[in-house]
Amino acid sequence: MKRLLILLSILLSFSLHSQQIIPLHEKSYLDSLQHIITGPSAAVSKGNASFILSNYYRNSDSLLSKKYLENGKILVKNSPFLTAKGSYYEGQYYLDRNKEKAAPFYEQAIKALSKFKNEESETFQALAWYSYGVTRKDKEGYPFLVKIILEKALPLIKKYDKSRNLGFLYTQLAIILTYNAQFEKAENYNKKALEILEKNYPNSSELFYTYLNSASNFCYQAKGDEARKFLDKAEKLIQPYPESSSNAFYYYGKTLYFITKQKNSEALPVIDKGIFYAKKFNQNLLAQMFYFNKYDILRKLKRYPEAKKVLENVLAEKSLVLDLNNRKTFYKQLSTLSEEMGNPREALVWEQKYSRLNDSLNTENVKLEINKIEAKYNAVEKERKIALLNAEKNQKDLEVNKKNSYLWGLSLVLLLALSLLIFLLIIFRKNKKISKQKIHEIKQKEELSLTKAILDGEERERERIARDLHDGLGGMLAGVKINFSTWSSNHLDPEKNQEFYKILGQLDNSVSELRHVARNLMPESLLNFGLETALNDLCEFYGRKDLEIDFQAIDIEKNLPLNIQLNIYRIVQELLANAIKHAEASNILLQCSQAAESFLITIEDNGKGFKEGIEKMTKSMGLRNLKNRVNYLKGKMEINSDLQGTSINIELNIHGE
Repeated sequence: MKRLLILLSILLSFSLHSQQIIPLHEKSYLDSLQHIITGPSAAVSKGNASFILSNYYRNSDSLLSKKYLENGKILVKNSPFLTAKGSYYEGQYYLDRNKEKAAPFYEQAIKALSKFKNEESETFQALAWYSYGVTRKDKEGYPFLVKIILEKALPLIKKYDKSRNLGFLYTQLAIILTYNAQFEKAENYNKKALEILEKNYPNSSELFYTYLNSASNFCYQAKGDEARKFLDKAEKLIQPYPESSSNAFYYYGKTLYFITKQKNSEALPVIDKGIFYAKKFNQNLLAQMFYFNKYDILRKLKRYPEAKKVLENVLAEKSLVLDLNNRKTFYKQLSTLSEEMGNPREALVWEQKYSRLNDSLNTENVKLEINKIEAKYNAVEKERKIALLNAEKNQKDLEVNKKNSYLWGLSLVLLLALSLLIFLLIIFRKNKKISKQKIHEIKQKEELSLTKAILDGEERERERIARDLHDGLGGMLAGVKINFSTWSSNHLDPEKNQEFYKILGQLDNSVSELRHVARNLMPESLLNFGLETALNDLCEFYGRKDLEIDFQAIDIEKNLPLNIQLNIYRIVQELLANAIKHAEASNILLQCSQAAESFLITIEDNGKGFKEGIEKMTKSMGLRNLKNRVNYLKGKMEINSDLQGTSINIELNIHGE
């Protein structure tokens, strides 16, 4: 029975201390928060007050708590620091409702708060780590929670050795140790908390709860006289505040003391006072704890019918029996009580419920152990895959470096090839026995080879420049912009320093333009998602209010060789650029289709046309590149243009290189 009382009390302590502790002068404190919200205070002050009130009401009035939380998030949306705190308070809101939903908010708060180096930030990081540990307690066990407190929460806050929150965390660690029957260690941490709180915060609620936790620790060791010393100190702190909700916790500590001293009759009126306060402040879980102790005392006094009625009411109310281990214990108690009352049939029913639940919990414990082993295996396997990917990345980096080294060699080879071509042409012209047709074929092959080498070299250089711009200069400029934004939010007034924010906007536009240039050099969507997606993105990129581009893709295969996709993409890019820049079109139809080995491109616009045959005479670099790429893919291009617009039809061979 004593072990059960410890279990239930510790569950109660977690419910209490996972939230921010409200001062003992509770009413005036809440009134001051309401005054901030309704008064002329700044938005950030109102937002902070809303978060605290959300935390206060989260277990007694969930709708009001949610209202304050959402209002606070709106008020602090322009403050990165308070927005980070808002993530912590959102985790608090979900903590007792859905621990799985609460955990990501604590992680989000920790990540965001780590960007700020001050006492308040590190204090909230420590509290977020502690609450995150509470969310994982049921799955990972108490050792995990202790590890989180010792390795994550306490190191953040220990540097502020006079902080009341340091005392708070010491007390929480003591509660966990008490639950695990490590009473001496729990006493040491309670002493550490008292050293801080008695000296620096003699009237604080943190000190009040540390007194109560110390008293409980001694009660579980059956050291009633030691417990009484701390209980008296807690009474002196709470006595001036008869309207505080903390009175319920004082009477619960007093109940444990009377039970420890086996003064059962004296405990009953204390329990009734505690129930009064618990119901007054909607502390449902605490009220059920009082009822459970009342059952225990009535049973000891052999007032069995009253005891049974109280226990059945606790079971029906469900606050305590949400925990399956608690429910199992209640079933066992009802079975034993029914047997003592001379009702063996009812005792058997409760015993059967106990046995079924006990078997179920044992099965769940086995599953939990299996899940832990599987999780460890998955973690090792994940690390192995990461190492393999890193090795592959390093190998690819080496290959890229080698390719860059080969560029100069390739240029020399191209020069030699060109020289050889000229030499062969001279020889062929002198040799009358070789037909002009053969000379033309050889020349065409060599030109295609040269075009392929030039295009491949050009695309590799585009890729290198795009990567350098995006990952190097782009990352540096983005970092500068983020640093300026963070600094300005803490040091500048947006209304007084408009010129600075104008310059910051220009920097943001420069980063966007740089990424635009990098995207044109090497489209990421082509590499990641294929030709059809890349062409669709290209059309969306060129689209604007006064220009409509209708893109139609028909049967484009996703397994086309990358160099073929890249050349087709460049052809379409050049066609769209010409239609927009030179033709000044307002409506463009682009159709790309594939039939077996043929790839067809049709583009029509309603812009200004040009003279027939201009593509043969013009020295435009764009049209020249377009023709080279069409020839490279052994394609044909047909251009029709008049005053009503231009249409271009291109047929390519996907194996044309």
